[in-house]
Amino acid sequence: MSIASQGVVRAACPHDCPDTCAMEVTVADGRAVKIRGAADMPFTNGALCTKVAHYLDRVYSDQRLLHPMKRVGRKGEGRFERISWDEALDTIAARFRDIAADDPRAILPYSYAGTMGLVQGESLDRRFFHRLGASLLDRTICASAGALGWKATIGASIGTDPEAVVDAKLILIWGGNPVVSNLHGWRYLQEAKRRGAKLVCIDPRRSETAAKCDVHLAPWPGTDGALALAMMQVLIADDLLDHDYIARHTTGFPQLAERVRGCTPEWAAPLTGLPVDVIRSLAREYGDCRGAASPSLIRLNYGLNRCAGGGMAVRNIACLPALTGAWRHAAGGALLSTSGNFPIDHKALQRPDLYPRQEGRPPRTINMAFIGEALLEAQEPPIRAIYVYNSNPVAVAPDSNRVKAGFAREDLFCVVHELFQTDTADYADILLPATSQLEHRDVHGTYGHLYAVANFPAIAPLGEAKPNTEVFRLLAERMGFTEPALFEPDEKIAAAAFRLGDRRALGVTPAALAQRGWGRLNLPRPFAPFAEGGFPTPSGKCEFHSSLLAAMGQDPLPAWHPPAESPVSNPALAARYPLALITPPARNFLNTSFANLPRFRDEEGGPRLQIHPDDAAARGIADGARLRIHNDRGEFQAQAEVTTDVRRGVVVSPSVWWQKFSGDGNNANAVTSSAPTDMGGGPIFYDCLVEVARA
Repeated sequence: MSIASQGVVRAACPHDCPDTCAMEVTVADGRAVKIRGAADMPFTNGALCTKVAHYLDRVYSDQRLLHPMKRVGRKGEGRFERISWDEALDTIAARFRDIAADDPRAILPYSYAGTMGLVQGESLDRRFFHRLGASLLDRTICASAGALGWKATIGASIGTDPEAVVDAKLILIWGGNPVVSNLHGWRYLQEAKRRGAKLVCIDPRRSETAAKCDVHLAPWPGTDGALALAMMQVLIADDLLDHDYIARHTTGFPQLAERVRGCTPEWAAPLTGLPVDVIRSLAREYGDCRGAASPSLIRLNYGLNRCAGGGMAVRNIACLPALTGAWRHAAGGALLSTSGNFPIDHKALQRPDLYPRQEGRPPRTINMAFIGEALLEAQEPPIRAIYVYNSNPVAVAPDSNRVKAGFAREDLFCVVHELFQTDTADYADILLPATSQLEHRDVHGTYGHLYAVANFPAIAPLGEAKPNTEVFRLLAERMGFTEPALFEPDEKIAAAAFRLGDRRALGVTPAALAQRGWGRLNLPRPFAPFAEGGFPTPSGKCEFHSSLLAAMGQDPLPAWHPPAESPVSNPALAARYPLALITPPARNFLNTSFANLPRFRDEEGGPRLQIHPDDAAARGIADGARLRIHNDRGEFQAQAEVTTDVRRGVVVSPSVWWQKFSGDGNNANAVTSSAPTDMGGGPIFYDCLVEVARA
């Protein structure tokens, strides 16, 4: 696709955010000079968050990698020298051929949501590694537990239309901080409040969102599932139910009623740390909102799924709207993700059929969340090469000391394709320069609204940067692969990303997206997905008794799964490490994106730890003191912020800092656990006990 040297180009924000903003990039003399939110796209509404509003700082940063390089120092030192693309690609292809000759499963791709684009994040990369026969990657690090819990109940990642919530009268914002992580969705929640809705925030800390809500409830981390069970018990005991909706559109209600009989507010109070009357009052208020005049909405997010019982917690919460019939109303129900509405043709994008089927070599899957263990312990075969793109595992994966030890292996051949020299890039043998979103073609679905967004290149690639797709085409050629699917141009991939035969895709055809850069799925307005049932489960109903979990050999009913690390579930550990640490997103970062740029680091001010005055006083900690936060897995340092915004026994460190900019060479993931969640294989980032002392 040709790139104009002048004019306005349609683009999409590529980052891991539910808002997936449509953008307009103004180009003058081949240089991007202005970026703004698309005013004609209803959800973006002309506004960008403070990070992306300064996106040109990222594109034109003097930290950009502009040329291929090879390592000249020890792993982790970050010392490189410039080489040509030919040398880089020849080196990678030669190493991959040698390893694949023994067993291609010794090669591992590692990527996540550095871009959410379907072209640059989910097409030729997957095809290349499938054709190679490499180990498969289970991409679990963010949302897999909650996604499975939701699917077991609702059937797919479908929920309330985010634009319809303005007519809700009671909104529970549960396990999320939309002021920081869903800013455009927050606009609709604010409008609901202006129209008379009551907003209740359920979060272990008084977040930016909690401060703007009518009520804030602060349960102990990892106990959201117990709170939801107690709410169900009250709804059933007090008969605050929509019996008609339950009878026609749910399965397993008698078993559910029996299961939650003993899950009273008195039972949940010591687990959650919330008073009995507060739990009962919340349940009754939720149950009272059953008519068309007062729809109730639960806006939950993935914060609560990063605990040992995270999948079940999301499942328990997902049961609530069906009990009260909240799904009858467009403004009611619940919303976790909208991604299931998009008719994305994942098989056409990824081409799993390219994987060679060989006797004695079944496909092997590695869980990305536990990359430290995989690099250090995997056998049959051990991992001998890793190709990292769209991710920064040394900074973002849990138990980072083990991750660093794995990447430090001198016998591990490591390729990193990146915009910047990240913590992970410091361990690369070959370091490749990547394009930014303004320099390549892509198309995006989303998980926070109902619009697809196209991205057209606004400027030529800086230096010698190349997009993911081009690199994998070049590598496929050097590997001697001949399958046409490995060489498709970006434009063709983008055009085939959505199943155009699906009625939902009528608004997001290639022609429609090319015309204005965005399009709404062909869904009713207002969109009430389950007003008349029709859940995408095997039964077609909301499944209180989950056939999916039963088939997996798991408990098919809502249940209580305690945290792995808490005073109640693990008192011996809590005696040594009595404080529960959570690490929610820092306002000025997006995971580790933007965390290297001076503007955002200066605004964030450095790693900090929010701690309650009573916990601080017991440890002789004053506001502003340098702290050492530690447990058996490791330690990191941060500055004390003594505040009542956190409850006693809980400490909060906004994350994720690059380790090289943290001040002590570590970040909060030095102490987080690589134990898995109850379902979905996710990590339990927010299920973590620590002790804190002055450094």
